[in-house]
Amino acid sequence: MHPKYREVIKLRKRGKSYREIAKAVGVSKNSVSRWCKNLKLSLFAQKILAKKSNYPKELFAKYNQLKAKKVRIENRKIEKEAIKEIRTLPKYGLKLIGAALYWGEGYKNKNEPPSHKHIQFANSDPEMVALFLRFLREILKTPEEKFNVSIRIHPNIDAKLATKFWAKITKIPENRFHITTQISKASGRKRPQNSLPYGTLSLEVHSRQKFSQIKGWINGLIRQI
Repeated sequence: MHPKYREVIKLRKRGKSYREIAKAVGVSKNSVSRWCKNLKLSLFAQKILAKKSNYPKELFAKYNQLKAKKVRIENRKIEKEAIKEIRTLPKYGLKLIGAALYWGEGYKNKNEPPSHKHIQFANSDPEMVALFLRFLREILKTPEEKFNVSIRIHPNIDAKLATKFWAKITKIPENRFHITTQISKASGRKRPQNSLPYGTLSLEVHSRQKFSQIKGWINGLIRQI
């Protein structure tokens, strides 16, 4: 083993280039290249080398791929651990979540006369809609016949497919859905096919009493600030 071999490897692991190592150790660049040919570098060393202009572009891309993979693995691990922290929702927890969801996504009826106050919640996220429906059914004890449902879709969306999708999510019969087609002024008819593939669902419950309950719970949350 060459007396300078270990020093060369040590410097390479720190992210030094072949040229830098050759100059610092006093051996040829070819020797450095040969000794480090099969050396596996850490992401830290690759990141340092990636910033240097003489570092091959394909290795820079490889570094980014490895970093992205590492981040994805870490994210999945964090998510799995966080899932375990959420237990079965008690009624009080569902009440708080429903009120918070309406606070963020619900129609506030600010300009409506007192007798016209009603619940209106619209969203394109099926899981959020399903959770809010649990709140309406289990906490507010809303009768099924009180639900008014409509779907706002763009011209590129299949209305029948969207209706089937939301009927399955909400467990509300398809024949009770109303379809509204809308065109965004910004995108016209050029909205991507995969953008809101099932449109936006709107839930309405015409009950000023139940709306007042939600408003009271929201005010209760505000008092915690």
